[in-house]
Amino acid sequence: MTMKLFFAQNALQSEPQEVIISERFVDETGRPSAWKLRAISEELNEELRSQSMKRTKGKNGQGMPELDYNAYLGRMVAACVVFPDLNDTELQQSYGVRGAAAVVRKMLLAGEFANLAAKVQEINGFDNDMSELSDEVKND
Repeated sequence: MTMKLFFAQNALQSEPQEVIISERFVDETGRPSAWKLRAISEELNEELRSQSMKRTKGKNGQGMPELDYNAYLGRMVAACVVFPDLNDTELQQSYGVRGAAAVVRKMLLAGEFANLAAKVQEINGFDNDMSELSDEVKND
């Protein structure tokens, strides 16, 4: 094995995936329109987690940082949606909100958002079982 296979230029790039998130958004022929989702880097993921921290009272009344999971999930989902463009001003205005994370929550029903979040996590490798990956490496 050579270290060169771990160099940035040799890493395979993940392609955006098209997924039907909702049956409610249809094209001109009446077929559900696909959303395009991408994977994000851990560097961006860390930034999203950092932006989603809130302060809660800890022992002795001291403020303790805590992850606001709902804010984090909204930011992560918004960062992974390539199409529709959640940053589009007209789209946000049509729902009466500002921000990509806010508009995606307003656009979708609760189950649709949960399915989108699950697909985003899958695309980003959160569904990979480490024991399965370990078995694959052993079998090679």
